[in-house]
Amino acid sequence: MQAFELVNQYGDMLYRICLLSLKNHADAEDAVQEVFLKYFTRAPEFDSENHRKAWLITVALNQCKTIHRQKKRSIPTEPELLKISETISQENHAILDALVQVPEKFRIVLILYYVEGYKIQEIANLIGKSSSAVKMRLSKGRKLLETIYRKEYLS
Repeated sequence: MQAFELVNQYGDMLYRICLLSLKNHADAEDAVQEVFLKYFTRAPEFDSENHRKAWLITVALNQCKTIHRQKKRSIPTEPELLKISETISQENHAILDALVQVPEKFRIVLILYYVEGYKIQEIANLIGKSSSAVKMRLSKGRKLLETIYRKEYLS
């Protein structure tokens, strides 16, 4: 696959994942750039397009973890985070704002499941956890998201 095609096909998805994880526009762009750099310098042979996509997401998640470790501090939410899509409603803006307040281990699973459309077993493979752990994180993540949303936007 050509570089331009790869970036067009996966760039936005990887950026959304990194932005929601890192809560910082510049860091998300850096993370995505590193993912593509790693792809072009040391990606393995892929059996299918799904395998390529899973590899890119896994590398993106690992790159976000690396950036978090390097910073070792909480990163404030940027207003740019709410500019992911200009077409989403006010309620969805509130949900997105609440989502960034959910702890990362739950937020990543919620994003992969609800935003990117991955199945539970696929998420388990991507993050290196069991299916039951993913189900638990989805359940707890939904509860945390609901609690944050109700507290921030419905009271």
